Amino acid sequence: MNQIKVLVVDDDQTLRAALFRILSRKGYQVITCAAAKEAEHVIAEQPQIDLVLLDIRLPDGDGIEILKLVKKKYDQTPVIVLTGFGSVDLAVEATKLGAYHFMTKPFNIEELTLLTDKALSHFRLMNENERLKSQLYSKYKFDNIIGQSEGIRRVLSLVEKVADSDSTILITGESGTGKELIAKAIHYNSPRATKSFVPINCGAIPGELLESELFGHVKGAFTGAINNRMGRFELANHGSIFLDEIGDLSMNLQVKLLRVLQERRFEAVGSAKTIESDVRVIAATNVNLAEAVKLGKFREDLFYRLNVIPINIPPLRERRDDIPLLIQHFINVFNEKKATKIDGVSEDTMDLLYMYNWPGNIRELENFVERCSILKREGTIHTEDLPDHFMSSRLTTTPVVDATSIPEEGIDFNGAVDAYENSLILNALDKTGWNRNQAAILLKLNRTTLVEKIKKKGLKPPDDICV
Repeated sequence: MNQIKVLVVDDDQTLRAALFRILSRKGYQVITCAAAKEAEHVIAEQPQIDLVLLDIRLPDGDGIEILKLVKKKYDQTPVIVLTGFGSVDLAVEATKLGAYHFMTKPFNIEELTLLTDKALSHFRLMNENERLKSQLYSKYKFDNIIGQSEGIRRVLSLVEKVADSDSTILITGESGTGKELIAKAIHYNSPRATKSFVPINCGAIPGELLESELFGHVKGAFTGAINNRMGRFELANHGSIFLDEIGDLSMNLQVKLLRVLQERRFEAVGSAKTIESDVRVIAATNVNLAEAVKLGKFREDLFYRLNVIPINIPPLRERRDDIPLLIQHFINVFNEKKATKIDGVSEDTMDLLYMYNWPGNIRELENFVERCSILKREGTIHTEDLPDHFMSSRLTTTPVVDATSIPEEGIDFNGAVDAYENSLILNALDKTGWNRNQAAILLKLNRTTLVEKIKKKGLKPPDDICV
């Protein structure tokens, strides 16, 4: 940790010596100056100063100008102004210009040292806040969302366009596709980035408690309401609220949410007082809300209020080109987090992972890499390190269901369509000895479309065929 650096600017030699001695004993690096020119030179030379003790009247200049120099270069550095009785007005002016505090001479040295400790604590807190904000913005920058597939590029392009607006966003996609990550990217790249991002999972809280969670309650509103409680909408004021699994809202709460979206106001449970709400709403669901509207399970007017800007995140099986990138990303994450030394995945293992359908999407992939990191600890991940279900996931062995029959237990529609498409492509390739031009003619596809499908699905020729 870098030593704290304190600059003392005062023409009183006795005071300078006393402050140097006391602050040095605290472990600080102390630089003393007797005049404005000397202080200007130090400020120009030093990349960082953590605290300044500044006399307002100097023999060759004005302490106010030194204060301006300090605030211009170091910004967050606290400045304690030291002043005589005759220059209290100047000290007040200095405070308006950003000085942390001022003390009138003569003063108690102990009081001054207590004030320096308080100022440095404030400085450290400000720096820590800035560091955390910087990390947060960095974490949710668009280029830190992993993926190069066409599907994820389309999503990020749309996110970039809508982030700086205040429009309501509806993010759709299967469970585990990263809907909250996209919601955070929208918030932290918007004008509301310095305000709160407040998430709530509407499917994880019982309906009778969810209204209180969203809008708050007053003491005595219901059994157990022993104090007033602020709701998520009020906590998110001037920021963003993320309503995950919005499709699980009861009809009663759908009406109340509709009012918030229309009028930007609500009442806490048990209160007649209306609370204004300046909140950007970002909702997410893995339910087909348009279908839910048809079935009478979701209000049509609320659906259209939420669906101002829809963003659909493709499942991982539709962005297979991102699988190697995501695996390496999570390997790096868990190597750092768990002090493991996994250096990658073998080629045949990557083929299996590429062909696997990942029903749990990115969340499943992350859990898989974490499991391997813990069990393997170091080295390369091989096929023997995979759970059994990965070994039976080759696309070429996926059973194809007769299109005219559906078994009693039902079928996985997307899986069946995917398997049937794989079967058609593989049959055409087998017939033509894996000649992609001829196979495209048989399938009445453009060659580029076929090549893209082969690549996306991870289809490979038998070992005895060279292409």
